[in-house]
Amino acid sequence: MSQTTHDFSYSWNSRPLPPIPNGEYAMNLDPSEQYLSKKYPYEVLKSVLLPRSAWNPFPKAADRAGWNDLPESLRRAHIEMAEDSLKVEWPHLWADVYLQFSINGNRSNYEKDYFKRREILANLVTAECMENQGRFMTAIANYLWSVMEESSWCIPAHITVQKQGSGLPDTTEPIVDLFCAETGALLAWTAYLLGAKIDAVSPLIMQRITREIDQRILTPALERNDFWWMGFTPRRVNNWNPWINSNWLTCALLIEPDEERRVRAVAKILKSLDRFLVPYPKDGGCDEGPGYWGRAGAALFDNLELLLSASAGKINEYDNPLVQEIGRFIYRAHINDDFYLNFADAAAVLSPEAMLIFNFGKRIGDPKMMSFGAWLAERRDLLYKGYRVVKSGRNSLGRELPALFSIKELQGVPARPPLLRDVWLPVIQVMVARDVEGSSQGFYLAAKGGHNEESHNHNDVGHFVVYIDGNPVIVDAGVETYTRKTFSAQRYEIWTMQSAYHSLPTINGVMQAPGRSFAARDVSYQADEQAAHFSLDIAGAYPVEAGLKFWQRRLTLERGKSVRLVDTYQMNVPAHELTFSLLTACSADVSAPGKVVLSPAALAGEMVSGSGVILYDAHKFKAAAQVVPISDERLGAIWGRQLTRLLFTALAPKSQDTWEFTITR
Repeated sequence: MSQTTHDFSYSWNSRPLPPIPNGEYAMNLDPSEQYLSKKYPYEVLKSVLLPRSAWNPFPKAADRAGWNDLPESLRRAHIEMAEDSLKVEWPHLWADVYLQFSINGNRSNYEKDYFKRREILANLVTAECMENQGRFMTAIANYLWSVMEESSWCIPAHITVQKQGSGLPDTTEPIVDLFCAETGALLAWTAYLLGAKIDAVSPLIMQRITREIDQRILTPALERNDFWWMGFTPRRVNNWNPWINSNWLTCALLIEPDEERRVRAVAKILKSLDRFLVPYPKDGGCDEGPGYWGRAGAALFDNLELLLSASAGKINEYDNPLVQEIGRFIYRAHINDDFYLNFADAAAVLSPEAMLIFNFGKRIGDPKMMSFGAWLAERRDLLYKGYRVVKSGRNSLGRELPALFSIKELQGVPARPPLLRDVWLPVIQVMVARDVEGSSQGFYLAAKGGHNEESHNHNDVGHFVVYIDGNPVIVDAGVETYTRKTFSAQRYEIWTMQSAYHSLPTINGVMQAPGRSFAARDVSYQADEQAAHFSLDIAGAYPVEAGLKFWQRRLTLERGKSVRLVDTYQMNVPAHELTFSLLTACSADVSAPGKVVLSPAALAGEMVSGSGVILYDAHKFKAAAQVVPISDERLGAIWGRQLTRLLFTALAPKSQDTWEFTITR
């Protein structure tokens, strides 16, 4: 890899940086709560971080022993995928497509081609390392140059924070967002792996990689403190923090030639990561849902692995109980097969990264997590002759490399999902219960309390889902394809975000409201061999217009028998209209009073729903089934063409009453 140094001075016309009081960052944390930055301040980092020239985390392309030792079927699969990538036309990124987000809110059209470029490049880089014959190098050089020619690595949906606002990117003000940082890390790993080969094409390419990463990521991230994801402003951080930091850390460790500046970048990254870690729920619960765990808890793991490696083991945080609990969340949220508990903006069907989960489990000494990772790997045939490469489209060499070079460790590890019988996360107020530990057969119930300002929030305090024999019966729809509206003031106009499309009541036409103050009260949970009980008052999640004094909800999983819901409420105003909604993936027959028969329905692909019966008091309610057509690609990939909303309307609504619903076979 070229050791050429460069002048890193760089400036742009932007808003002034916020003041840093007393030489520290805004939003200072109590010293006792600075997990990383207190243990590893600048002076410690200066002594423990390996110099860039001495850090070799993975074999480079020229180091053939490691690459040649990979299973031949795995090598062949990557090479074939790269050969297919050579046949794909390199996508163009047009200004008018970038502008679509500011004009009509569409972000997908630009992102599709943006991510495809990076996927193709990563495929070619990996295959060149596998094969080492040089036949992919011309394309790699072309595509590297093309990516570096992009005016911005920031996607349209995220460029709005620039001084010029939404529209085309202002090239004088580089914005470090999720995918700018990912792109920088992709180029940094490419330079690390193929530096000598790239120099053989032209040394100017490597020099430009260094310059572009500095100007687009290293300098702005080091000098600015007003990127909200850093945590130095009042805004709460989420998965953006560890996700961007892991890629910024990659760029700093691999590319930054000035050792003093390199250490300063790592020190600032640790301060930023503390803003993610310190307020994180101590039960390890990801309130963004398991889909975002892959870029929240899993991205924290990416950071910790880089720090462990770059310090030769001296920065090791895997004995931290919070880190361990954060890791375990992913298997605690697993329901069956590819179904996961999908509160917030999470999908009900996921394909978590098997080797990341296995390696995380190995680091924290959790055999269940290791077995879960091994099961995921086996499910995707990562070990055997039929090896298939599963790609997400947003390719990360920083995750591909540790996966490749640890895959042989799976051999001999029991491959099975934990399928925990009971889970209680008291901080985010999420419970899970099933009939029998280790089996998907029987009843599965999950429910939540919490509040309505969670990250990627849906108005869903008191919501629950039910699976029977591992298949969905009462469901959470999830979220549609992101548009400008998704993260705007109009977010709760989207049906998937509304309480009326969750397992919740609507009171005199009033749904739950967004905001931290709209929260569960008096939450309790208990479980034993016979049952699991979850109770909470959801009245606080509704605005005053609902006129609620209390709405006590009691959910019980009677193991092997049923799921029972009892709602007891009292209103301060007359009850004109009370309805209760359930969303089901099943076909629904509401013709018999007092009973809704739920039959298996085809979902997307080869998936099917479960089946069951809902029993209710026909003297109190009239049941109706409303088809919810699905045209959105993201939802359709799970639920197929439709879901069904079951609407139970009170026949003679009272201001004080008790309801009971039972879900059984």
